[in-house]
Amino acid sequence: MSTPIDLAALKTRQMAAWASGDYAVIGTTLQIVGEQLAEACDLLCDEQVLDVAAGNGNATLAAARRGCRVTSTDYVAALLERGEDRARAERLNVTFQVADAEALPFADGSFDAVLSTFGVMFAPDQAKAAAELARVCRPGGRIGLANWTPEGFVGQIFKTLGQHMPPPPGAQPPSLWGTEAWLRKHFDEHDFLLQVTRRTFNFRYRSAEHFIDTFRSWYGPIHKAFAALPPDGAKALEDDLTELLNRLNRAGDKSMVVPSEYLEVVITRR
Repeated sequence: MSTPIDLAALKTRQMAAWASGDYAVIGTTLQIVGEQLAEACDLLCDEQVLDVAAGNGNATLAAARRGCRVTSTDYVAALLERGEDRARAERLNVTFQVADAEALPFADGSFDAVLSTFGVMFAPDQAKAAAELARVCRPGGRIGLANWTPEGFVGQIFKTLGQHMPPPPGAQPPSLWGTEAWLRKHFDEHDFLLQVTRRTFNFRYRSAEHFIDTFRSWYGPIHKAFAALPPDGAKALEDDLTELLNRLNRAGDKSMVVPSEYLEVVITRR
């Protein structure tokens, strides 16, 4: 009989990982995803919008630029500080609040739109996080998500990390959020209308070495993995990531452009 996973311990580990490095260095390169999601959700001026697991605020800024009244949340305060810096620089009026995606401190139906770009998919208790998104979204409102797929480049990165740093037994891969079957299971057609579009984000770096150096320095999960591995293990991880990057690079020898598939999801609450 398998031992139940300690979700609280897993969350503590995740918080430490995301607080390490500086995700904003990576996150700002993904801004286009937040802009596209805001358009897909057809956000309207003065709508109440919640960004869940907002990180450094890509969806937050996209919604605020469209005149929405935005509340930006994450369980890592340091990430929100980066988003707050960006909002201040653009003179955008945004409320920032530390909050757990699995226990959002808001009343039922508080928001016209609930967004998350590559954020809520990392919640340890996936079913609870999905239920919270639905709970705080008003009837007729929209839940907008951008989720990496298992088959795409980022999904393959996390598969590679798992081969070198196995996750706790029973832990669910975040990339489940990037499958239509999982989404339809947790946002069933009786209560929700789902629109799913497959999109591609291009990671652009000078080389595989440049990508690995950047992510090793600033992207929490990879930063933590390299720090935890012995020298020979770190070298093996670097070799596997280099092979993956070179195999998927479509720019040839002159540069590095690696496409990564994600699902753009708009869920309308009936």
